[in-house]
Amino acid sequence: MPERRSPQITSRKKPKQTRSTDLVAAILEAAVQVLAKEGAQRFTTTRVAEKAGVSVGSVYQYFPNKAAILFRLQSDEWRQTTDLLRAILEDRRKPPLDRLRELVHAFIQSECDEAGMRVALNDAAPLYRDAPEAREAKAAGDHAMQDFMREVLPDAPAITCALAGGLITATLGAVGKQFSETPRAAAEINAYADAMADMFCAYLQRLAQG
Repeated sequence: MPERRSPQITSRKKPKQTRSTDLVAAILEAAVQVLAKEGAQRFTTTRVAEKAGVSVGSVYQYFPNKAAILFRLQSDEWRQTTDLLRAILEDRRKPPLDRLRELVHAFIQSECDEAGMRVALNDAAPLYRDAPEAREAKAAGDHAMQDFMREVLPDAPAITCALAGGLITATLGAVGKQFSETPRAAAEINAYADAMADMFCAYLQRLAQG
């Protein structure tokens, strides 16, 4: 049986001039609106072009298919979240556990703010979830978390740091997703994030004590 080919998900070319950059930005903004309104199943390049006020040919100059557009939206979201969390973890002006608490609050708030878009992107995930680009993008934040674990647990074995970092990351992702699937008030988000942060901090303090 011949191997099934995955759709191309990388952009055809990168914009170099201001006009091209503006066009790509307009396409992506239109894609966000179409995805939010129509969902992944009815998301098409034609609808994106119509919303952006450009020709389908203009869209195809930069994105070969709808999978490429959706992957760009997803990878941009991954990058923004990773940059935010890395900035928090690497801010050594604050005590490590204060940074962890700030990270939990920022992540849970982000999950709730972007719940609708994330659900739509998850519906589209079969188009690109097995691509090397997807695996690389999703793994980008692991290094910052492991550096943070080595800072918090300087005397712990590497395997312990890896376990702690992986457990916190996986728990944040899974629980944050489940929590954000229901609309939440600000006070509820804050209380939930505080409880998660308390749990993580207690866990790391116990590990630090050996």
